[in-house]
Amino acid sequence: MATRAADLATVPDKVMLDTNVLLAATDESRPEHRDALTVLNDWAAASAGLCTSGQVLREYLTVATRPAEKNGLGLKLPDALGNVRAIRERTTLLAEDSRVADRLLALLADIECLGKQVHDANLVATMLVHGVGTVVTMSLADFARFERHISLIRL
Repeated sequence: MATRAADLATVPDKVMLDTNVLLAATDESRPEHRDALTVLNDWAAASAGLCTSGQVLREYLTVATRPAEKNGLGLKLPDALGNVRAIRERTTLLAEDSRVADRLLALLADIECLGKQVHDANLVATMLVHGVGTVVTMSLADFARFERHISLIRL
């Protein structure tokens, strides 16, 4: 499959949003902030199928509420939860069920993933079970090993 830079004017049909896109939309100091807001606001308004998962929301809350001096955003929990509610209004939450677990095990048997890479494999398994073929991410290297299964859009 292909890797490409996000063409923010071209709204895709259905994409998975990686956690780092949501964090960039929250953190005004990140260079990708404006592009992340375009994805969350403009793509959603144009009826793009923006998808997320419980894993992505948990990862978002973990980083958003972690202190800034420990590589987090340092948000208060009520603010982070408000952000998650706004994200949920713009996205479809994909279920992580036994089909995802089975697909994850098949992916891990096929593509070596160790440690934290298993989180990326789980996200890809969730995508594949739900027919989502593209992920928007700032971390292309994390998903490159899955390119024969999914397409990557670099934010």
